[in-house]
Amino acid sequence: MRPAADGSGAAGGSGPPEDGGVGGAAGERAAGERAAGELVTVMTGFARTLRAAGVPADHERTQNLLRALSHLDAARPADVYWAGRLTLCASADDLPRYDRVFRAYFGGLRAGRARPDAVTLIRYASLAGGSRDRGEDGGQAPALAVGASATEVLRHRDVAAMGAAELAEAHRLLALLGTVRERRGSRRFRPARRGRPDARRTIRETLRRGGETAGLRYREHRTRPRRVVLVVDVSGSMTPYADTLLRLAHALVRSEPRATEVFSAGTRLTRLTAELRHRDPQTAMTAVSRVIPDWSGGTRLGEEVRRLLALGDARGATVVIASDGWERGDVSLLGAEMARLSRTAHRVIWVNPHKGHEGYRPLTGGMRAALPYVDDFVAGHSLAAFEELAGLLSGVRERPPRGRRLP
Repeated sequence: MRPAADGSGAAGGSGPPEDGGVGGAAGERAAGERAAGELVTVMTGFARTLRAAGVPADHERTQNLLRALSHLDAARPADVYWAGRLTLCASADDLPRYDRVFRAYFGGLRAGRARPDAVTLIRYASLAGGSRDRGEDGGQAPALAVGASATEVLRHRDVAAMGAAELAEAHRLLALLGTVRERRGSRRFRPARRGRPDARRTIRETLRRGGETAGLRYREHRTRPRRVVLVVDVSGSMTPYADTLLRLAHALVRSEPRATEVFSAGTRLTRLTAELRHRDPQTAMTAVSRVIPDWSGGTRLGEEVRRLLALGDARGATVVIASDGWERGDVSLLGAEMARLSRTAHRVIWVNPHKGHEGYRPLTGGMRAALPYVDDFVAGHSLAAFEELAGLLSGVRERPPRGRRLP
């Protein structure tokens, strides 16, 4: 079986020669070798496309597929489908991606159309979310630009308005988000070419030379990533965004497990860092759902910020609060605790998903009380907004004066 331009899905090859003898046998062997080589090329390309879509179709699994097809009829689409599904997929999560790539790679084209190259198909599978994004021209060269455009649209789309397939693709891209952290000075030292003199290393080098004077040795402070404390509001008003924000928290924990703490906030403060250290995002989300006792409840942000300050995790850290600011408790308490937090933390970032909506104004009591003590007020409704937050955590932007980021 091959990616067929005529929709037949046949593996190609030549029939038996009309005459027998040595020449006919040699022709059959040559045709068989060509068919086997073509099958290896097609299946290797199929496995490569699956890997781009997130299916772990590595070399060993590809070899298992080829061995399975040697006992089956590679010209039958059903045999190829089940052989690939049983050898290339590692879990139930891979099955929808496998079906989507299989349709695009082998059966997504109509008769008489030119077969697109493998790069275009990879873009369909991994970025555009499937063959449904192809136009009526059958996926010619402009289709690659269409895939890139669809990904750009996905970056700026509100996660609350995404369908199930788009949301799954957004979560996959979110797991790949690079999060370089801002560095801070450490009390420990390391050797350096310049800086303050290192008396101990200089004396040891002099003694090693038998008392002969050696050049000065220097040292400088080491650096380490600045801690990030993320508080995610899981109240009822944040339901459309809470799951995606927790997946962002998973990406942050995975990138810097020793310099990240994550809490959920609702009617109580719950630490989620241990559950989010699992490598698989879905497993981490399942563990998180078991330990959060106040999903879709109310919000008492003032009390939660007070508990956070009592734990001591916020001291010297970049604190990120992801909430829409609907405070059911005492608003004056929230303002007082945010003032304490601004004096304790290195930086305070407030992420409000509604800020990304046109015409939004921070009119709720909680937002009015908190904003004077916030360094950065950013949106949290799309992949592009999360990328902006990652840039803030890297420390590349100049820190503005407090209270001047009001919209």
